[in-house]
Amino acid sequence: MELAKNYRINSLLEFYQPLLTKKQNSYMQRYYVDDYSLGEISEEFTISRQAVYDNIRRTELILEKYEDQLHLYSDFVARNQKTDHIRDYVMTNYANDKHLIELVNDLEQIEEE
Repeated sequence: MELAKNYRINSLLEFYQPLLTKKQNSYMQRYYVDDYSLGEISEEFTISRQAVYDNIRRTELILEKYEDQLHLYSDFVARNQKTDHIRDYVMTNYANDKHLIELVNDLEQIEEE
């Protein structure tokens, strides 16, 4: 469960990090990306562990609210699933069609940028 939550929050950060404040960004970056403990973050910013914890939890809720409203992450996942399905279908049924395979590769490349 914790691993899935960390993956989701990291994914949401990829999409919505520019919408967060500098302080929110700093705490979330250290906690979720750099794997700092609450104590390490509290020492760095000279605030209580509880204050760090509260800020991280509030920011998680903000990220989820952004996702509920904008759907950037869920749309990204859906597009990737559809692209995978198209690739599987093409490779199974049209493996010799180089142009079609190139088009699928181009589609996948767009998602990576």
